[in-house]
Amino acid sequence: MLGKTAGGLFWMARYLERAENTTRLLETGQRMALTRANDSDEEWGSVLQTAGALQGYTARHGEVTKDHAIDWLLRDPANGSSVRASIKQARDNARLVRTALTYEVWSAVNSAWMRIDAALAHKVGERDLPAVLELVREHSTLVRGATINSMLRNDIYDFLRLGNFIERADNMGRILDVKYYVLLPTAFSVGSSLDNVQWEVILRSVGAGGGYRMTHGQRTTPRQIAEFLILDERMPRSLSFCCRSIVENLGYLTKDYGQEPPSAGLATALYERFQGQSIDAIFERGLHEYIEEFLSDLGQLGRQIEVDYRFYE
Repeated sequence: MLGKTAGGLFWMARYLERAENTTRLLETGQRMALTRANDSDEEWGSVLQTAGALQGYTARHGEVTKDHAIDWLLRDPANGSSVRASIKQARDNARLVRTALTYEVWSAVNSAWMRIDAALAHKVGERDLPAVLELVREHSTLVRGATINSMLRNDIYDFLRLGNFIERADNMGRILDVKYYVLLPTAFSVGSSLDNVQWEVILRSVGAGGGYRMTHGQRTTPRQIAEFLILDERMPRSLSFCCRSIVENLGYLTKDYGQEPPSAGLATALYERFQGQSIDAIFERGLHEYIEEFLSDLGQLGRQIEVDYRFYE
């Protein structure tokens, strides 16, 4: 496969996942703000920071407000990582690799762009925000379903899945990091009712509420939730699940191409970090430090994949 085609598939999947993850962050921000006694605008700074969009936002708008933050993450033309921009870039990459995709996948991506672009043509009011966020998640699910149900399991599929799980792991890591490093007002809040409510909101925002309760019952604790989102390989958004999937898809590419690139070794080392690990050990070391190192190594892995498979040649 040409490196340019591999890169187009990889980034198509990354941008689609990024758009969905941004909608989840927006939903998290709304729910988190409800746990504050006052100054709900303060919450949106942490949401922007999680999305990696705070610097760009402050350069353009200065003070963080809820309305401006929502518009920046959804549709502001100056934000190249907004939901609208991400969907457009996903569609542009899909068009670039159109002949590598099934009709069902291309149609789902193209439809997602047309519907979401129309929905974001004007500023979205708070009353309409839930419906818009649901629209993005719905189309993201349709593309994923078309991919799983119509694509041949070959290198094309593997590059799509690599982009999907690298972006998902990055997003989950950022959500977990911002939880303890930014969201809590003071260290005295750890273990408080506010702390527990915020953990539950995060659990719901990544679509993990039902799965968590099947595993742990109705009682929620920060330790169990963090363990579920980091170490439980049955949870399709956990860090461990994402890393295992990356290893598997790089393994299929190694078999197809007959050689093991450096990225395969980096992925295996990253996945092995979760083997035999306990959540108590992670908390003892420091959740922020653990996640910070993970995100750094994940970023290195993503760059190595681009080099190994010559995305820009």
